[in-house]
Amino acid sequence: MSATLPAGTEAPPRPQVPLWLLAMITFSGTLAMHIFVPALPLAGADLGVSAATMQMTVSLYILGLAVGQLAYGPLSDRFGRRPVLMGGLLLYTVSGLAAALAPDAQALIAARLFQALGGCAGLVLGRAIVRDTSAPQDATRRLAVMNLMVTMGPGLAPLAGGILAGTAGWRSIFYVLCGLGVAGFLCAWRLLPETGSVGRAPPGSATLLQNYLRLIRSPAFLGYSIGGGCATTSMYAFIASAPFIFINELHRPPHEVGLYLAVLISGAWLGSMMTSRLVTRVAIGKLLIHGNLLSVAASFVLLGGVLTGNLSVLLAVGCMFVFTFGAGIASPAALTLAIGVNPRVVGSASGLYGFTQMTAGGICAALAGIGSEPALAAAVILAAAGIVAQLSFWIALRARPTKN
Repeated sequence: MSATLPAGTEAPPRPQVPLWLLAMITFSGTLAMHIFVPALPLAGADLGVSAATMQMTVSLYILGLAVGQLAYGPLSDRFGRRPVLMGGLLLYTVSGLAAALAPDAQALIAARLFQALGGCAGLVLGRAIVRDTSAPQDATRRLAVMNLMVTMGPGLAPLAGGILAGTAGWRSIFYVLCGLGVAGFLCAWRLLPETGSVGRAPPGSATLLQNYLRLIRSPAFLGYSIGGGCATTSMYAFIASAPFIFINELHRPPHEVGLYLAVLISGAWLGSMMTSRLVTRVAIGKLLIHGNLLSVAASFVLLGGVLTGNLSVLLAVGCMFVFTFGAGIASPAALTLAIGVNPRVVGSASGLYGFTQMTAGGICAALAGIGSEPALAAAVILAAAGIVAQLSFWIALRARPTKN
């Protein structure tokens, strides 16, 4: 797990990093994705573009979150967590200001892409820093607590976005995100020490490529990362379809959509809380399998309701609450196991895991737009993703090395 120390030499103490700081820099990336969704119609009307064009500000944001994480992991392994993170926060801040001042849809889409590329630094490095500063047996608990704090942002984001857009205009959302970026940058500058492998010669690019290839060739890592993506970000299929399901199919007023989405995200929040309490008493593999089984069961109940014509607001929200609750249990367990496969390249593993997770979410969100029945498409995608996740977790657990 670490380099061998000379005889009689004590291991240096692990750096101390406030968990609230890691939560803030981590949730800023996903917060920016969710908070703008309620404002899409207003922004589209103001800029004079179609709904499909405005949807690009969401889909390209997800793409930016996925691709950017591939770069931040190796960069942080080579140059350190702190400088790379602060560079990402600076890009996030500047891009937020550019989005607020965007004169047209094309400029807004470009600004959103760069905002995602900056915001995903927190997603990668927040997780890596937790692993750097925590003993292995404590990492899952701290990741669960951080996930608990992080999911509060996306949970409240649709409500906050709707309020901001309705009272101060859609551009106010990006001024708020710009302010969040400034706060994150200043806090990281003052409070964040370097937590990476200080004093060790940085690997060359050939070594970084070899590290990635080792991770990709590892059945355990692939199982945890693919399973983690399918178990968690597959919920984007429902989130992307939610306005159409609740407004067009269930005939609810538009202002209720944000409330329903906040209830769904609260399920992930409670699931993470459950994991943080159970991780010291229940094997991490059991949390992984049983949490995802709960999500699979909820997705099939939702699918059954759609197929039998019994879909209702209560059924949809209830099933998705259980689905996200199960995802909240499985998510920190999958992440901990994935980035622990090769402790020498935690940053690269965190980046590759995040890429896989966001790619799965982007694919699921895109597939949800197929067909004329959003509820049916979302339910089928969730059920299929849950099965893929369960199979992936079983493969990973069987392939996991016996040591460590």
